[in-house]
Amino acid sequence: MLHNYLKIAFRSLVKNPVFSFINIAGLSIGMACSMLILLWVWDEVTFDSNFPKSDRLYQVKMNTVVDKGIVTGISMPYPLKEAILIEDTRIKRAAMTNWGEGALLAYGDKKFNKVGMWVSESFLEMFEYPLLAGSRQHALLDPKSIVLTASTAKILFGGEDPLNKMVLIDNRDELKVTGVIADPPANSTFQPAFLISYGYYEITQDWVRRMKEVWEAGAMQLFVELEEGVSHEEVSAGISDLISKNRKDGTDVSLFLHPLTRWHLHGTFLNGNEAGGMITYVRLFVGIATFILVIACINFMNLSTARSERRAREVGIRKSIGSRRKELVIQFLGESVMMSLLAFLTAIMLVELLLPLFNQLVDKKLVIDYSLTAFWAGGLGLTLVTGFLAGSYPALYLSSFRPVDVLKGKVISSRGSIAPRKILVTMQFTFSMLLIITAVVAYQQIEYLRHRDVGYDRENLMLIWTTTDIEKNYAPLKNELLASGSVEGVTKSNSPITAIFSMNNLDDWPGKQPGQRIDFTTIATEYDYAKTMGIPLLQGRDFSPEFPSDSTAMVINQATVEVLNLKNPLGEKVKMWDQEWHIIGVTGNILMDSPHKPVDPMVMVMDPSWSSTISVRMRSTDDLPASIARVEKIFNKHNPAYPFEYRFADASFEKKFTTFNLIGRLSNAFTILAMFITCLGLFGLAAYAVEQRTKEISIRKVMGASVASLIGLITRDFSRLVLIAFFIAAPLGWWLLNSFLERYPYRISVQVWVLPVAGLVTLLLTLVIVSTQAIKSAVANPSDSLRSE
Repeated sequence: MLHNYLKIAFRSLVKNPVFSFINIAGLSIGMACSMLILLWVWDEVTFDSNFPKSDRLYQVKMNTVVDKGIVTGISMPYPLKEAILIEDTRIKRAAMTNWGEGALLAYGDKKFNKVGMWVSESFLEMFEYPLLAGSRQHALLDPKSIVLTASTAKILFGGEDPLNKMVLIDNRDELKVTGVIADPPANSTFQPAFLISYGYYEITQDWVRRMKEVWEAGAMQLFVELEEGVSHEEVSAGISDLISKNRKDGTDVSLFLHPLTRWHLHGTFLNGNEAGGMITYVRLFVGIATFILVIACINFMNLSTARSERRAREVGIRKSIGSRRKELVIQFLGESVMMSLLAFLTAIMLVELLLPLFNQLVDKKLVIDYSLTAFWAGGLGLTLVTGFLAGSYPALYLSSFRPVDVLKGKVISSRGSIAPRKILVTMQFTFSMLLIITAVVAYQQIEYLRHRDVGYDRENLMLIWTTTDIEKNYAPLKNELLASGSVEGVTKSNSPITAIFSMNNLDDWPGKQPGQRIDFTTIATEYDYAKTMGIPLLQGRDFSPEFPSDSTAMVINQATVEVLNLKNPLGEKVKMWDQEWHIIGVTGNILMDSPHKPVDPMVMVMDPSWSSTISVRMRSTDDLPASIARVEKIFNKHNPAYPFEYRFADASFEKKFTTFNLIGRLSNAFTILAMFITCLGLFGLAAYAVEQRTKEISIRKVMGASVASLIGLITRDFSRLVLIAFFIAAPLGWWLLNSFLERYPYRISVQVWVLPVAGLVTLLLTLVIVSTQAIKSAVANPSDSLRSE
C-alpha cells in the first residue's frame, strides 16, 4: 500500500512540473533562509556555553547613583577581591582581570603583537578552559608565568613543546610558559591569545601598586564563582554595600552579581536595571525567520489547495471503485509531506552552498552540526507540520465529495477554499510589507548615526598603540614626524579618540550641591591634542608650552559647561583627584563612545605620562601609501623592537557600527528573499486564477471586452488584498519600529512616507506578476478555449 501511495505521489509531482517546482522551490528557499538565521541565533544564545561552570560564574558589577540616574559599571577597586571572599563564604573563588591588553611576544627571531589578559591565579580554575599542557592550579602562581592558547603556542614554537620555554614580553622581561589552553570558541566573551599572572601587573606597573589600598577608584574587573546551589540574588544582597562601607567620599554605590549566562544577551543596563543587549536583535531575527517561514508555508498551502481542486474528478473515480475516505486522506497527506520533505532536503543543500557567503556577511564561522538531535527534530517537525497543514485541505475537503456529484460535474470549484486563501495571501502581503518597512527604517537609522557630527576630523587620522620605547623617544619621534612633510600634527593620550578608557568624577565645582555626583570622560594628553584631532575650540585655548601653569589646567567640552551650569567657564576652578584645576578652554562635544548615545561631559588634563595611543594627523595627499611608508620608517627607527601597526580613526569609528551594519545587511538580504518567495507563490496563484477563468475571459473577449479591461479584471482581486494588507501592516509596522527605536537615545522617528512606499512596492510587484499571466490569457485566441463548449 505504501509503495502505491509513493508511486501516485511521484506521478502527481511529475505530471505538474511547474507547480511542483514553484511549490518546492518556494518552501525550500524559505526553510533555507530560516535555517541560516537560526544558525546565527543559536550562535548568539549559546555564547559562553564553553565554560563548564557557567551556571555558577558571575561578574561583579556596581550601580552608582549620579545626577542623571544610576550608572552601572564594571571597574572595581583593587581591595574588593580579598574583601568579597571574607564578606561571604558562599563565594568559592574570585578572580580579577584587566580588560585585555596588547603585548609583543617574542621567541628567538619570531615576534608577534597579540592581545591577552592579565588574570589572578584562580582564573583557570573558575573558567576551566580545556588545558592541553600544565597544571590548572599552579599555572599562574608565579608572577613571571604565561599561559598560551594553542594557536599562539604554535606560531611561536611550531611543533616544539612550549612548556617551560621562555617568552620575551614587550622586549623587557622573560616569562615562563606554564600552560597551554585550547583556543576559545568564537562565541566566547574572552578571546585572549595569552594569560599572564596578575602578579606580574603588580611588579611592573606603579599605578597598580598604588591602587592596592584604594577603594575610591576602579582598577580591574572582578569575577566570582559561587558554591553549588547558592542563590546569586542572596549573595548580591549580602555584598551590596561592601564598597560604600569602605569608601570615604560618601558615594552611593551598590554591588550585585551578573550571571555569566546573561553577559552577552542581556549586557545593557539602563538606570541600574537590565535593558536588553543582543537579545533585542536575537528576537528581531527570530521574528524575521518566522515571517519568512510563514510566507513560504502560505505559498505552499495556497498552491497545494488551489491545484488540488483539479483532482476532484480523481477523487470521485477512486471512491466509485471502492476507495475509502481514510485511504484518500492518507494519500493526500502523504503527497504533501513528501513535497515538504523534498523542500527540507533541498533547503539543507542550499544552506551548505550559501554558508560561506553568509559567514562573510555576519563575520562568523557557522556550521550545521548534524550530530545535534535538536536540528533533526526541529527540521523533521517543521517538515511534518508544514506537510500536514498544506495537505489538510485536499485530504479532508476533497475526500468528502460524493462520487455521483463529482462525476456529473455538479461540484463547483470550491468557493469555501477562496476565503481562506485570500486571508493567507493577505497575511503574506502584510509580512512582506513589515519586512520592507523594517529594512528601510534600519537603513535610515544606520545612516543617521553614521553621519552624526563627531566633533573632530576622522579623515587621515592615524592611531598607533604606544610602547615603552615610543614613550622614551617621544620627543625626537614627534619632531621627525612633523619634519617629514607627511604629517600635520602629532599628540598622545590615555585613549584613542574612538574610545573611552577612563571615567572620573569631580570632587568640587562652583555651584555643586551636597551629594551631587557626575561622571566625566577623562582624557589625559599633551600639547597639540585639539589641533591634531581637528577639534574646534569654542572658548579659550588648548594646552601650550608657553604656559607653565598648564600642568594644573583643564579643557572641558560643551556638555560639561551645561551639566555644571557654568555661565563663564574660563578661569573657573574645579577639584579632581584632591587637586585644584583651572579651566582654560571649551571644545565642542566629541563623540568617543557609542554613536547612538548622547556625548558625555568630558574633562581634558595635561598628563603626558598617562598615554596609550599616539595620534598622527597625515597631510592630504594623492599618494597616501608613500606617506605611510615615511611614517613607518621613522617609527621603526625609534621603536625597532616592535612591528609598525596602525589603524585609521575613520575605520575604528566604523567598527562602532558592526552590530548595526549586521542588522542592516541581514534585514536587506532576507527582505529581498522574502519578497522573492512571495512573488514565486503569487506567480503560481495568478497562473491558477487565470486558468480557472479562461473560459470566462474568452467569452468576455468575444463579447467585445478590451485587453486592458480583462487585465484589470484579473488584477483587481489581488490589488484589493494588497490594500487590505497595507492597512494592517502600516500601523503595526509604525508602532513596532517606533517601540524598537525608543531604546536608543539618539534616533530617528519612523517617517510616514516609508509606509506607503512599502505598500506601493508590494502593489507594483503584484501587478507586474499578475499582469504577465493576465496578458497571456487576454491575448489568447478565444476559440481555443471555447471550442469544446
